[in-house]
Amino acid sequence: MKPKILTTLRDYDRRTFAADAMAGVTVAMVAVPLSLAIAIASGAEPAQGLVTAVVAGLLISLLGGSRVQVGGPTGAFIVVVYGVIAEYGYDGLVTATLMAGVILLVAGWLRAGNLIALIPEPVINGFTIGIAIIIAASQIKDLLGLDTGAVPADFSAKMQTLWAARATLDLPSLGIGLLCIALIVGLRRLFPRFPGLIVAIAAASALVWLGGGGIDTLYSRFGELPSRLPVPALPDLSYSRLIELLPSAFVIAFLAGVESLLSAIVADRMIGGSHRPNAELAAQGAANLGSAMFGGLPATGAIARTATNVRAGGRTPVAGVVHALGVLAVMMLAAPLAGYLAMPALAGLLMVTAWNMSEPHKWRGYMAGRHSDKLLLLLTLGLTVFADLAVAIGVGVGVGLALRLRRRDVPPADWTPPDR
Repeated sequence: MKPKILTTLRDYDRRTFAADAMAGVTVAMVAVPLSLAIAIASGAEPAQGLVTAVVAGLLISLLGGSRVQVGGPTGAFIVVVYGVIAEYGYDGLVTATLMAGVILLVAGWLRAGNLIALIPEPVINGFTIGIAIIIAASQIKDLLGLDTGAVPADFSAKMQTLWAARATLDLPSLGIGLLCIALIVGLRRLFPRFPGLIVAIAAASALVWLGGGGIDTLYSRFGELPSRLPVPALPDLSYSRLIELLPSAFVIAFLAGVESLLSAIVADRMIGGSHRPNAELAAQGAANLGSAMFGGLPATGAIARTATNVRAGGRTPVAGVVHALGVLAVMMLAAPLAGYLAMPALAGLLMVTAWNMSEPHKWRGYMAGRHSDKLLLLLTLGLTVFADLAVAIGVGVGVGLALRLRRRDVPPADWTPPDR
């Protein structure tokens, strides 16, 4: 489980550092608004997203098994985190994240990194699209400026509440959200290496400020952001609390493991490299332990930030370290400015994130596949949206493995009852 950074530093030079530093700063500019938006959508305070990006991002780069993986809070966790906070409070989430870190460390030690190959691809695709749908639904309120009060966590109840509040649509909020979406998409197509995301959110938020307010911002809803990391502390580790949160911890650990290994595979394809899956799992474990001790969110390798890192020229884990330190610098030096970010702009950012997560360019290929794969994808998707992520994963993996065995034409067992 040797960290990749030890390998890459053997022939490290000034030119490589310059490329890594530029890439790290670029990713940090992308990570700041994303981390804030993900924390808010998860039902947490925005500062906890920045804490996660700093602590977990640093540990993933220092201890991970990928050359270019960048970690932090991701959209895939929004559904799980929101549910845990709603049921057990934020303290419960911190405890579950700490337990998930231990589970991932043990998984890395047991060399479970290669087991991702056993998870059927339609299951991964189904719950990814399902999570994207839930994320998009969670942002409708802020994107449209609806006045709804508390929005239920259940998808069906959420949609009913949003529909009932349709008369409170705020056109200026919608305009800011749509402008942000258009700028993110346009700048990404015109200048793919440029961090257009931060420019889009800053421009949309500046319009809100110039317009004299009236639209929710981070400051108006959450108050001032802290300018330093909190003091590390352990959450409630009583026996009853650990037993109560164990199922949530397993879901967080599973999702972190799958997401990080998938991201590492994507990164390998982009740079022509190979990652160390067991070192990656162990790094995710350490990152979630560290994030929990600082009161942060669950963390994993982030595909969007990893791809941004590669496109910006990052080639070693040093870029991820620079990214984490860059987010910390923003937190310490520019926290008051972050308070001006407009909520509809952050909602627009997460709408784009949800759309990209669902990978619409692959939908036609999914529908052209086996009938059993389509059924498995739709089953997992439906259970993710309307039931529970843990149920979706459990049922999807079970049905998928059964279908895989059936396709192998396994001969019937030659079994006779024993003499008694």
